[in-house]
Amino acid sequence: MKFCRSLSSFPLVLVVIAGTACNRQPQASPEAPTGDKSTVMASTLPAAHPAAKPASSDNGAPKAEINGNHVMQYVKEVVAFGSRPPGSAAHAKLEQYIVGKLKGVDVEQDKFTAQTPIGKFPVDNIIAKFPGKKDGIIVVAGHYDTNYPLPKTYVGANDGGSSTALLLALADYFRGKPPEGYSIWLVWTDAEEAFVKWQGTDNDYGSRQLAAKWQQDGTAKKVKALLLVDMIGDADLDIEQDTNSTPWLSDLVYQAASNLGYQSHFYELKGAIEDDHLPFLKIGVPSVDIIDLDYGYNNVFHHTPADTIDKLSPQSLAISGDVVLETIRLLNAR
Repeated sequence: MKFCRSLSSFPLVLVVIAGTACNRQPQASPEAPTGDKSTVMASTLPAAHPAAKPASSDNGAPKAEINGNHVMQYVKEVVAFGSRPPGSAAHAKLEQYIVGKLKGVDVEQDKFTAQTPIGKFPVDNIIAKFPGKKDGIIVVAGHYDTNYPLPKTYVGANDGGSSTALLLALADYFRGKPPEGYSIWLVWTDAEEAFVKWQGTDNDYGSRQLAAKWQQDGTAKKVKALLLVDMIGDADLDIEQDTNSTPWLSDLVYQAASNLGYQSHFYELKGAIEDDHLPFLKIGVPSVDIIDLDYGYNNVFHHTPADTIDKLSPQSLAISGDVVLETIRLLNAR
Protein backbone atom coordinates (compact mmCIF):
# COMPACT_ATOMS: atom_id res chain seq x y z
CA MET A 1 0.00 0.00 0.00
CA LYS A 2 0.54 3.33 0.56
CA PHE A 3 3.16 5.53 1.22
CA CYS A 4 6.38 7.09 0.61
CA ARG A 5 8.27 5.83 3.60
CA SER A 6 11.13 7.75 5.12
CA LEU A 7 12.86 5.60 7.71
CA SER A 8 14.42 7.56 10.55
CA SER A 9 15.37 4.88 13.03
CA PHE A 10 15.37 1.11 13.30
CA PRO A 11 16.40 0.11 16.82
CA LEU A 12 17.75 -3.41 17.19
CA VAL A 13 17.47 -4.06 13.45
CA LEU A 14 20.32 -3.59 11.00
CA VAL A 15 18.96 -1.63 8.05
CA VAL A 16 20.49 -0.46 4.82
CA ILE A 17 18.70 2.33 3.02
CA ALA A 18 19.18 1.71 -0.67
CA GLY A 19 17.28 4.72 -1.97
CA THR A 20 14.74 7.41 -1.19
CA ALA A 21 12.45 7.37 -4.21
CA CYS A 22 8.91 6.08 -3.77
CA ASN A 23 9.20 3.52 -6.52
CA ARG A 24 10.28 0.29 -4.92
CA GLN A 25 10.28 -2.88 -6.96
CA PRO A 26 9.23 -5.68 -4.57
CA GLN A 27 11.73 -8.52 -4.55
CA ALA A 28 9.10 -11.21 -4.70
CA SER A 29 7.44 -13.26 -7.39
CA PRO A 30 7.63 -12.32 -11.08
CA GLU A 31 3.95 -11.36 -10.80
CA ALA A 32 4.76 -8.53 -8.42
CA PRO A 33 3.52 -5.18 -9.78
CA THR A 34 5.56 -2.02 -10.13
CA GLY A 35 4.84 1.32 -8.53
CA ASP A 36 5.02 0.36 -4.86
CA LYS A 37 5.03 3.36 -2.58
CA SER A 38 7.73 2.53 -0.07
CA THR A 39 11.46 3.05 -0.26
CA VAL A 40 13.87 0.21 -0.84
CA MET A 41 14.79 -1.44 2.42
CA ALA A 42 17.02 -4.37 3.17
CA SER A 43 17.02 -5.94 6.60
CA THR A 44 17.17 -9.23 8.36
CA LEU A 45 13.76 -10.67 9.07
CA PRO A 46 13.08 -10.12 12.77
CA ALA A 47 12.10 -13.12 14.82
CA ALA A 48 8.41 -13.43 15.54
CA HIS A 49 7.34 -11.75 18.73
CA PRO A 50 6.49 -14.01 21.66
CA ALA A 51 2.79 -14.40 22.20
CA ALA A 52 1.75 -11.38 24.21
CA LYS A 53 -1.05 -11.87 26.68
CA PRO A 54 -3.44 -9.11 27.72
CA ALA A 55 -3.38 -8.10 31.35
CA SER A 56 -5.97 -9.95 33.39
CA SER A 57 -8.88 -8.16 35.01
CA ASP A 58 -7.85 -9.13 38.55
CA ASN A 59 -5.17 -6.43 38.60
CA GLY A 60 -7.50 -3.71 37.35
CA ALA A 61 -6.09 -3.69 33.80
CA PRO A 62 -8.41 -3.61 30.77
CA LYS A 63 -9.70 -6.90 29.42
CA ALA A 64 -9.26 -8.13 25.86
CA GLU A 65 -12.45 -7.38 23.95
CA ILE A 66 -11.91 -8.42 20.31
CA ASN A 67 -12.09 -12.06 19.24
CA GLY A 68 -9.33 -12.57 16.69
CA ASN A 69 -11.03 -15.63 15.18
CA HIS A 70 -14.15 -13.54 14.59
CA VAL A 71 -12.10 -10.90 12.76
CA MET A 72 -10.28 -13.60 10.78
CA GLN A 73 -13.60 -15.02 9.62
CA TYR A 74 -14.48 -11.61 8.24
CA VAL A 75 -11.10 -11.48 6.47
CA LYS A 76 -11.85 -14.83 4.84
CA GLU A 77 -15.23 -13.60 3.63
CA VAL A 78 -13.72 -10.37 2.26
CA VAL A 79 -10.87 -12.20 0.51
CA ALA A 80 -13.39 -14.56 -1.09
CA PHE A 81 -14.49 -11.67 -3.32
CA GLY A 82 -11.02 -11.71 -4.92
CA SER A 83 -9.23 -8.59 -6.12
CA ARG A 84 -11.40 -5.55 -5.28
CA PRO A 85 -10.26 -2.41 -7.14
CA PRO A 86 -12.79 0.43 -7.60
CA GLY A 87 -15.05 -0.06 -10.58
CA SER A 88 -14.83 -3.86 -10.46
CA ALA A 89 -17.75 -6.22 -9.88
CA ALA A 90 -15.98 -7.60 -6.78
CA HIS A 91 -15.67 -4.10 -5.35
CA ALA A 92 -19.40 -3.47 -5.84
CA LYS A 93 -20.21 -6.79 -4.15
CA LEU A 94 -17.98 -5.91 -1.21
CA GLU A 95 -19.75 -2.55 -0.82
CA GLN A 96 -23.07 -4.39 -0.61
CA TYR A 97 -21.59 -6.93 1.80
CA ILE A 98 -20.32 -4.23 4.20
CA VAL A 99 -23.59 -2.32 4.19
CA GLY A 100 -25.49 -5.59 4.63
CA LYS A 101 -23.49 -6.32 7.79
CA LEU A 102 -24.53 -2.94 9.23
CA LYS A 103 -28.27 -3.48 9.40
CA GLY A 104 -29.80 -1.59 12.28
CA VAL A 105 -26.91 0.91 12.32
CA ASP A 106 -27.03 4.53 11.15
CA VAL A 107 -25.10 4.25 7.88
CA GLU A 108 -24.07 7.06 5.54
CA GLN A 109 -22.66 6.37 2.08
CA ASP A 110 -20.50 9.17 0.74
CA LYS A 111 -20.62 8.42 -2.99
CA PHE A 112 -18.85 10.45 -5.64
CA THR A 113 -16.98 10.08 -8.93
CA ALA A 114 -13.20 10.33 -8.77
CA GLN A 115 -11.17 11.66 -11.67
CA THR A 116 -8.05 9.49 -11.93
CA PRO A 117 -5.14 9.40 -14.39
CA ILE A 118 -6.95 6.60 -16.26
CA GLY A 119 -10.49 7.97 -16.17
CA LYS A 120 -13.46 8.36 -13.87
CA PHE A 121 -14.31 5.79 -11.20
CA PRO A 122 -17.18 5.49 -8.71
CA VAL A 123 -16.05 5.81 -5.10
CA ASP A 124 -18.04 5.11 -1.94
CA ASN A 125 -16.95 5.90 1.62
CA ILE A 126 -19.11 3.93 4.06
CA ILE A 127 -19.71 5.48 7.49
CA ALA A 128 -21.34 3.64 10.42
CA LYS A 129 -22.34 5.94 13.28
CA PHE A 130 -22.74 4.86 16.90
CA PRO A 131 -24.06 7.75 19.06
CA GLY A 132 -22.31 8.35 22.38
CA LYS A 133 -23.13 10.34 25.49
CA LYS A 134 -20.34 12.92 25.19
CA ASP A 135 -20.20 15.76 22.69
CA GLY A 136 -17.63 14.76 20.11
CA ILE A 137 -16.65 11.99 17.70
CA ILE A 138 -13.87 9.42 17.60
CA VAL A 139 -13.32 8.04 14.10
CA VAL A 140 -11.83 4.62 13.37
CA ALA A 141 -11.07 4.31 9.66
CA GLY A 142 -9.56 1.83 7.22
CA HIS A 143 -9.73 1.29 3.47
CA TYR A 144 -11.54 -1.58 1.77
CA ASP A 145 -10.32 -1.31 -1.83
CA THR A 146 -7.35 -3.16 -3.32
CA ASN A 147 -4.74 -1.99 -5.78
CA TYR A 148 -5.58 -1.21 -9.42
CA PRO A 149 -4.67 -3.00 -11.55
CA LEU A 150 -3.24 -6.22 -10.17
CA PRO A 151 -3.44 -9.90 -11.20
CA LYS A 152 -6.74 -11.58 -10.40
CA THR A 153 -4.75 -13.77 -8.03
CA TYR A 154 -4.15 -10.74 -5.79
CA VAL A 155 -6.59 -10.80 -2.87
CA GLY A 156 -5.09 -8.21 -0.49
CA ALA A 157 -5.67 -10.21 2.68
CA ASN A 158 -3.64 -7.80 4.83
CA ASP A 159 -3.73 -4.72 2.62
CA GLY A 160 -7.42 -3.93 2.52
CA GLY A 161 -8.74 -7.19 3.95
CA SER A 162 -7.55 -6.82 7.54
CA SER A 163 -8.78 -3.23 7.94
CA THR A 164 -12.16 -4.04 6.38
CA ALA A 165 -12.59 -7.00 8.70
CA LEU A 166 -11.53 -5.24 11.89
CA LEU A 167 -14.01 -2.43 11.26
CA LEU A 168 -16.76 -5.02 10.79
CA ALA A 169 -15.82 -6.63 14.10
CA LEU A 170 -15.80 -3.21 15.79
CA ALA A 171 -19.27 -2.59 14.37
CA ASP A 172 -20.43 -5.82 16.02
CA TYR A 173 -18.83 -4.68 19.28
CA PHE A 174 -20.47 -1.25 19.34
CA ARG A 175 -23.80 -2.64 18.21
CA GLY A 176 -23.82 -4.77 21.34
CA LYS A 177 -22.15 -2.20 23.60
CA PRO A 178 -23.08 1.38 22.61
CA PRO A 179 -20.43 4.02 23.39
CA GLU A 180 -20.54 5.50 26.89
CA GLY A 181 -18.27 8.39 25.91
CA TYR A 182 -17.79 10.09 22.56
CA SER A 183 -19.73 8.92 19.52
CA ILE A 184 -17.88 6.36 17.43
CA TRP A 185 -17.86 6.58 13.66
CA LEU A 186 -16.43 3.65 11.71
CA VAL A 187 -15.31 4.67 8.23
CA TRP A 188 -14.50 2.28 5.38
CA THR A 189 -12.56 4.59 3.06
CA ASP A 190 -12.52 3.84 -0.65
CA ALA A 191 -9.97 4.33 -3.44
CA GLU A 192 -7.04 4.67 -1.06
CA GLU A 193 -4.77 2.89 -3.51
CA ALA A 194 -3.18 4.52 -6.55
CA PHE A 195 -4.56 3.83 -10.02
CA VAL A 196 -1.20 4.32 -11.73
CA LYS A 197 1.49 5.38 -9.27
CA TRP A 198 1.48 6.62 -5.67
CA GLN A 199 2.44 10.22 -6.21
CA GLY A 200 0.72 13.59 -6.30
CA THR A 201 -3.05 13.14 -6.00
CA ASP A 202 -3.19 9.59 -7.37
CA ASN A 203 -4.08 8.13 -3.96
CA ASP A 204 -6.38 8.65 -0.97
CA TYR A 205 -9.33 9.62 -3.18
CA GLY A 206 -11.95 8.67 -0.62
CA SER A 207 -10.27 10.22 2.41
CA ARG A 208 -9.50 13.46 0.55
CA GLN A 209 -13.15 13.75 -0.46
CA LEU A 210 -14.37 13.01 3.06
CA ALA A 211 -11.93 15.39 4.73
CA ALA A 212 -13.05 18.21 2.43
CA LYS A 213 -16.69 17.42 3.15
CA TRP A 214 -16.16 17.35 6.91
CA GLN A 215 -14.24 20.61 6.82
CA GLN A 216 -17.07 22.26 4.88
CA ASP A 217 -19.98 20.96 6.98
CA GLY A 218 -18.29 21.45 10.36
CA THR A 219 -17.88 17.77 11.24
CA ALA A 220 -14.08 18.10 11.43
CA LYS A 221 -14.35 20.40 14.47
CA LYS A 222 -16.29 17.69 16.33
CA VAL A 223 -13.73 14.92 15.70
CA LYS A 224 -11.57 14.42 18.79
CA ALA A 225 -9.30 11.86 17.12
CA LEU A 226 -9.03 9.69 14.03
CA LEU A 227 -7.49 6.22 14.37
CA LEU A 228 -6.50 4.75 11.01
CA VAL A 229 -5.94 0.99 10.84
CA ASP A 230 -4.07 -0.50 7.92
CA MET A 231 -2.25 -3.79 7.34
CA ILE A 232 -2.83 -4.87 10.95
CA GLY A 233 -3.12 -8.63 10.49
CA ASP A 234 0.54 -9.59 9.83
CA ALA A 235 1.38 -12.73 11.85
CA ASP A 236 4.65 -11.04 12.85
CA LEU A 237 2.94 -7.88 14.06
CA ASP A 238 5.19 -4.82 14.30
CA ILE A 239 3.18 -1.59 14.33
CA GLU A 240 5.37 1.27 13.13
CA GLN A 241 5.65 4.65 14.82
CA ASP A 242 4.52 7.04 12.10
CA THR A 243 6.17 10.43 12.43
CA ASN A 244 3.45 12.07 10.33
CA SER A 245 0.84 11.20 12.97
CA THR A 246 -0.22 13.59 15.74
CA PRO A 247 2.46 13.06 18.44
CA TRP A 248 0.21 13.03 21.51
CA LEU A 249 -2.21 10.61 19.84
CA SER A 250 0.65 8.36 18.74
CA ASP A 251 1.86 8.33 22.34
CA LEU A 252 -1.66 7.46 23.51
CA VAL A 253 -1.74 4.43 21.20
CA TYR A 254 1.53 3.22 22.71
CA GLN A 255 0.15 3.78 26.20
CA ALA A 256 -2.88 1.68 25.23
CA ALA A 257 -0.63 -1.10 23.93
CA SER A 258 1.43 -0.97 27.13
CA ASN A 259 -1.68 -1.10 29.31
CA LEU A 260 -2.62 -4.35 27.58
CA GLY A 261 0.87 -5.85 27.64
CA TYR A 262 1.28 -5.55 23.86
CA GLN A 263 4.08 -2.94 23.77
CA SER A 264 6.54 -5.41 22.20
CA HIS A 265 4.43 -5.26 19.03
CA PHE A 266 4.63 -1.47 18.77
CA TYR A 267 7.13 1.15 17.62
CA GLU A 268 10.27 -0.90 17.02
CA LEU A 269 10.34 0.83 13.63
CA LYS A 270 9.87 4.52 13.01
CA GLY A 271 9.30 6.57 9.86
CA ALA A 272 7.05 8.98 7.98
CA ILE A 273 4.14 7.23 6.28
CA GLU A 274 1.71 8.56 3.68
CA ASP A 275 -1.73 7.08 4.14
CA ASP A 276 -5.42 7.91 4.50
CA HIS A 277 -4.81 9.96 7.67
CA LEU A 278 -2.95 12.79 5.90
CA PRO A 279 -6.01 14.57 4.43
CA PHE A 280 -7.52 14.74 7.93
CA LEU A 281 -4.28 15.97 9.49
CA LYS A 282 -4.26 18.78 6.92
CA ILE A 283 -7.63 20.05 8.18
CA GLY A 284 -6.59 19.92 11.83
CA VAL A 285 -8.02 16.55 12.92
CA PRO A 286 -5.69 14.74 15.36
CA SER A 287 -4.88 11.50 13.54
CA VAL A 288 -2.70 8.43 13.94
CA ASP A 289 -1.81 5.63 11.53
CA ILE A 290 -1.79 2.18 13.16
CA ILE A 291 0.05 0.18 10.54
CA ASP A 292 2.54 -2.65 10.14
CA LEU A 293 4.43 -1.70 6.99
CA ASP A 294 7.19 -4.25 7.52
CA TYR A 295 5.17 -7.02 5.87
CA GLY A 296 7.40 -10.01 5.17
CA TYR A 297 11.13 -10.10 4.48
CA ASN A 298 12.04 -6.74 2.91
CA ASN A 299 8.29 -6.07 2.68
CA VAL A 300 7.97 -8.58 -0.18
CA PHE A 301 4.34 -9.53 0.52
CA HIS A 302 3.14 -5.96 0.05
CA HIS A 303 1.22 -5.44 -3.21
CA THR A 304 1.96 -8.94 -4.50
CA PRO A 305 -0.17 -12.08 -4.92
CA ALA A 306 1.66 -13.34 -1.81
CA ASP A 307 -0.57 -11.12 0.35
CA THR A 308 -2.74 -14.08 1.32
CA ILE A 309 -4.62 -15.08 4.42
CA ASP A 310 -1.97 -17.58 5.57
CA LYS A 311 0.32 -14.59 6.34
CA LEU A 312 -2.17 -13.29 8.93
CA SER A 313 -3.00 -14.41 12.45
CA PRO A 314 -6.08 -14.06 14.67
CA GLN A 315 -3.77 -12.94 17.48
CA SER A 316 -2.49 -9.96 15.51
CA LEU A 317 -6.02 -8.96 14.56
CA ALA A 318 -7.11 -9.21 18.21
CA ILE A 319 -4.13 -7.16 19.41
CA SER A 320 -4.87 -4.42 16.89
CA GLY A 321 -8.55 -4.34 17.80
CA ASP A 322 -7.93 -4.33 21.53
CA VAL A 323 -5.43 -1.48 21.25
CA VAL A 324 -7.98 0.54 19.27
CA LEU A 325 -10.60 -0.01 21.99
CA GLU A 326 -8.14 0.84 24.77
CA THR A 327 -7.10 4.01 22.92
CA ILE A 328 -10.77 4.97 22.71
CA ARG A 329 -11.09 4.39 26.47
CA LEU A 330 -8.07 6.63 27.11
CA LEU A 331 -9.47 9.32 24.81
CA ASN A 332 -12.75 9.29 26.73
CA ALA A 333 -10.83 9.63 30.00
CA ARG A 334 -8.87 12.71 28.86
